[in-house]
Amino acid sequence: MTTNDDERYAVRLGDRLRRVRQQQGLSLHDVEARSSGDLKASVVGAYERGERAVSITRLHRMADFYRVPVAELLPVPGVPANMATEAAPELVIDLVALEARRDTEPALARYAEAIQSRRGDYNGRVLTVRAADLEMLAAILAASPEELRSRLAATGIVR
Repeated sequence: MTTNDDERYAVRLGDRLRRVRQQQGLSLHDVEARSSGDLKASVVGAYERGERAVSITRLHRMADFYRVPVAELLPVPGVPANMATEAAPELVIDLVALEARRDTEPALARYAEAIQSRRGDYNGRVLTVRAADLEMLAAILAASPEELRSRLAATGIVR
């Protein structure tokens, strides 16, 4: 690897680290506090920006902290960083239809409310669920993303 390759890899690794942290709803300061200072906010931020190299030992500590496999933090060769975890397209939930089915889909309703709250998105008509959120929701509901998508489409909850 050349120096430029190393720098690009560090940036892509940092993107992955940031994505995992943000998916867990953590700020850099949250990481430092919850790790009892083992993972300093300034150092994690430098890793995320690709300004500092991550040792194997530190990468393992971060994976343990985030409760993900180490491989989940590593960039996928040849795949752009913003597409590495995108396995399926996003899902558009019809919030009006979901509200009408709240009794039969309570977990989905709570999950949609949590996403709206996190995003500050209260338009009340539709909610776009990103592929990573869809995968998480499917895991919570014990289904594959495709099965969940089909089930929700059959009930008219997705557009």
